[in-house]
Amino acid sequence: MSTENMSTKLDRRSSKHAKWNLWLNKFGVYFMVILFIAFGTLISDKFLTVSNFMNIIQAVAMLGIVAVGVSFITYSGHFADMSVPVIMAFSGIIAVGAVKYGIVISILLGIAAGLSIGLVNAFVIGKLRANPIIWTLAVAFVMNGFIRWAYSGNQIYPDVESKGNVAGQIFVNLSRMNVFGSLPLMVLVMFIVVIIGQILLTKTKFGLQLKLIGSNYEAAKMTGVNVSRTVGLAFILSSVTTSIGGIFLTSLAKVGAYYNGIGYDFNAVTAIVLGGMTLAGGRGNAIGVLGGVFTLGLLSNIMTLIGVDTFSQAIVKGIIFIIVVGINAKSLRKLGRDDA
Repeated sequence: MSTENMSTKLDRRSSKHAKWNLWLNKFGVYFMVILFIAFGTLISDKFLTVSNFMNIIQAVAMLGIVAVGVSFITYSGHFADMSVPVIMAFSGIIAVGAVKYGIVISILLGIAAGLSIGLVNAFVIGKLRANPIIWTLAVAFVMNGFIRWAYSGNQIYPDVESKGNVAGQIFVNLSRMNVFGSLPLMVLVMFIVVIIGQILLTKTKFGLQLKLIGSNYEAAKMTGVNVSRTVGLAFILSSVTTSIGGIFLTSLAKVGAYYNGIGYDFNAVTAIVLGGMTLAGGRGNAIGVLGGVFTLGLLSNIMTLIGVDTFSQAIVKGIIFIIVVGINAKSLRKLGRDDA
């Protein structure tokens, strides 16, 4: 065999291997979903039921809403927003406090509260180029302390007892409300957020600019992309979806408190990485993130069915996160990305 033919054959193999790795990074999470469904069916006859699957979907709906928003930040190469828990807590507390003004005002003010934190993050990280992890962690500590100080460490409960206060009752039922018959409102909102997220990431100029920034920050600047504005918008979008998730979480808990949202930062990043989006930026999509969210939901459900306690579940999720990040990095290096 000639050197030229050998080279052509190797190029074809390399090309096929690269395409396989690219496809694996985009949609490989759904293989994991299928495997978990198969395993769950084997370990319990309660797993493969409509009620159980509805429980799984409802359980991950809030995480899905939050994770899709955070994925804009990850896609831009800015890793994640570690102020997610405090945005959820703050938006929920403000929403509860504003219930007396009506449910619409309550929700709008709750989103505005979370958005205010997002705007600060957008300016400091987008414009001043602060380290996203260090800055958002600092914001989380400061805001957590502020909330505790402002409310003296007390929990805030929506008023559902006063006569004629319909808004309070509606608020606590938001997370339990069904639309179109039996479709949970939270699940509907999650799918809407996923669809909007997918369109923004893959079909718009904004998504293309985020991809460029995530792939090569300096190259994006040289091509004329307004990097500060684009990155800032990613943090703003993340704060909006996180605020919506925080309002649903507060409704579900029936209480506004500084500790609402704890763990959602790590779970969101885990779902994003499981969904094939690299922490280095520039790769992934919202459909993959949804797969990552479902994977976590199936995993938690299976572990609960076999009697694994909450603390052990957290350890398992952490181990899976480490493994997936390692596989993701190795796969991306084969595609020519050394920054994975």
